[in-house]
Amino acid sequence: MSTLTELSALEAADRLRSGEITSEDLTAACLARIEALDGELNAFLHVDAEGALETARDVDRRRAAGESLHPLAGVPIALKDNMVARGMPTTCASKILGNWKPPYDATVVTRIRQARLPILGKTNMDEFAMGSSTEHSAFGPTRNPWDTSRIPGGSGGGSAAAVAAGLVPLALGSDTGGSIRQPGAVTGTVGVKPTYGAVSRYGLIAMASSLDQIGPVTRTVADAAALGELIGGHDPHDSTSLDEPVPDLEAAVAQGAKADLAGVRIGVVKQLQGEGYQKDVLEAFNATVEALRGAGADVITVDCPNFDYALSAYYLIMPAEVSSNLARFDGMRYGIRVEPDEGPVTAERVMAATRGAGFGDEVKRRIILGTHVLSAGYFDAYYGSALRVRTLVQRDFAAAFEQCDLLVSPTAPTTAFPFGSQVDDPLAMYMNDLATIPANLAGVPAMSVPCGISARDGMPVGFQILAPAREDAAMYRLAGAVEALLGVKECPMLKEKN
Repeated sequence: MSTLTELSALEAADRLRSGEITSEDLTAACLARIEALDGELNAFLHVDAEGALETARDVDRRRAAGESLHPLAGVPIALKDNMVARGMPTTCASKILGNWKPPYDATVVTRIRQARLPILGKTNMDEFAMGSSTEHSAFGPTRNPWDTSRIPGGSGGGSAAAVAAGLVPLALGSDTGGSIRQPGAVTGTVGVKPTYGAVSRYGLIAMASSLDQIGPVTRTVADAAALGELIGGHDPHDSTSLDEPVPDLEAAVAQGAKADLAGVRIGVVKQLQGEGYQKDVLEAFNATVEALRGAGADVITVDCPNFDYALSAYYLIMPAEVSSNLARFDGMRYGIRVEPDEGPVTAERVMAATRGAGFGDEVKRRIILGTHVLSAGYFDAYYGSALRVRTLVQRDFAAAFEQCDLLVSPTAPTTAFPFGSQVDDPLAMYMNDLATIPANLAGVPAMSVPCGISARDGMPVGFQILAPAREDAAMYRLAGAVEALLGVKECPMLKEKN
């Protein structure tokens, strides 16, 4: 029988409801595993053992009293450290926020608390979600549990590593250009970016507001569906929130698990493969496409010519929004305050000293770039042009979805790379988001599902599924089919120290 930390979230939920296990025992097992393994992985920045156990005991008391509870009540969860949670430090993995504790909860955190999931703590990330390797955290990198000499992806490497290694069955991440999906691909986890607006961003510390989206990080597609239903839905606190019912994602996964894809039209994106993609990544991707074809899907190649410019457009739009959003971290409103060593203490000099000491190199690089592209004389040439490319990318999606129901591609062009191999080469690091960025520019849902193990380095490979906006259920259905056809790719560390 599987140990408690090897259980999927839904398996654990079933055993909790049947009385076979208690939430306190499950939560304690996760905390013990964090204690045993996180010194090596560095997936967590803060662990709230007392708060998690208090919630777990409350769930057990309520269940014993016969109270009706949410299906996931008592199943532990972790939060990426850019989501505010009352009483817990929220740092965005940056020195500039210090030990700041927010006075309120993000909407997703409110929904998690209402459903009574024990929150184990906050996970590591690239500083302010800027990176593809979690090497840009001010508190040290997170390590990939498949091979601790390699990166776990980014910016949400902490959540992905924690789930892959069995430290926690559920986690939340945020995805601005692939920060849930790319870590999912390189750690063998399921990572979902919902339709823009399907999950509230209220209480998510913004990186790029028109691109950011919160989503699930899990080991199975069904777990992702259950968590997606919990956190989704309209929020009046978020002006971009969709005022629509949450689709039945779990039913979509169950339907997909039958692996009957007759009549489903799948488009392979021509631009998201080929040059720059590892041979073993493409082999795993093509084998998955053939498995879908064998299950009855109609597969065609789709041409999206403006996807070639998506990466360039993203790295103009995103830094511009970063420059605006991070202006509030000035030494006077949030976090640390650093005064100049010499001379008068003016607001301008305090801001310069604080931001110089508090921000890391990658954050500074993107703020400078964003400020430049928004400046007089450059706005139209750079930012304005990028916005026009964004429209063209959206039109490519619209045209593609007239030909097919769903699009597919590799999630990342490579498997997890060794630490240090790209950290000093920003352009090489940015290329890791090559396949994931178009979905954020268009606001469409996208998901990474494990699809194989590289014969070259033994690392997992991710398969990306993209659907039209508001068609998240169709994406989950296909993901359920992929998982049913290929099985769940479990990290070897999942069975260690149990």
